[in-house]
Amino acid sequence: MLNILCFGDSNTFGYVPKTGERYDANTRWTSVLQRVLGENYNIIEAGCNNRTGFVDSIDGKALTGYKLLPEILEKNLDIVIIALGTNDIQKFYYPSIDMIEKGLYSMIKYVKSVGARVILISPPILNEDVLKGNFAFQFDEKSIEQSKILPDLYQMIANKTGCGFVNLNKHVSVSSQDGLHYSPESHSVIAKVLADYIKLNFA
Repeated sequence: MLNILCFGDSNTFGYVPKTGERYDANTRWTSVLQRVLGENYNIIEAGCNNRTGFVDSIDGKALTGYKLLPEILEKNLDIVIIALGTNDIQKFYYPSIDMIEKGLYSMIKYVKSVGARVILISPPILNEDVLKGNFAFQFDEKSIEQSKILPDLYQMIANKTGCGFVNLNKHVSVSSQDGLHYSPESHSVIAKVLADYIKLNFA
């Protein structure tokens, strides 16, 4: 059995754009991934709303990815899916691309130190709807522009480190309801894309 940790933010947690609730186990991509992959895989859900990856969250350690990850990594993990970076580009932080790059390298190195392999998931490209809804206080035009840079950055880092990489922006787009999170249909697509990738590259 392959143990797969899904370590991410609200789109890994399963945030519902319209209500702010959590998608149920029949909808969110992590749970659907378990169903699609089957009994030879064990999916460990570790998504959290508003979690950053590489900058210190104003909400503390539990929401700061690079600080929390060492505490939840286990020796028996085979794969860690890293799906972070969106909250880092909030206007509270404005990290440089160089800071995100160094943060990713550090996180990948740590995961590999426990013997697990890494799949990087590109953060979603945000759209103008994020400026109109509940998250307008967190994101601005610069956030949108940075989100367009991250997929290529993640792919470059994956290539250099020998990690897996999936650019979800080629398969799904964020919901028009908030410009930030995924619809139920997109969660289904994400699960299918990741299942196919894992079976092809990590079986």
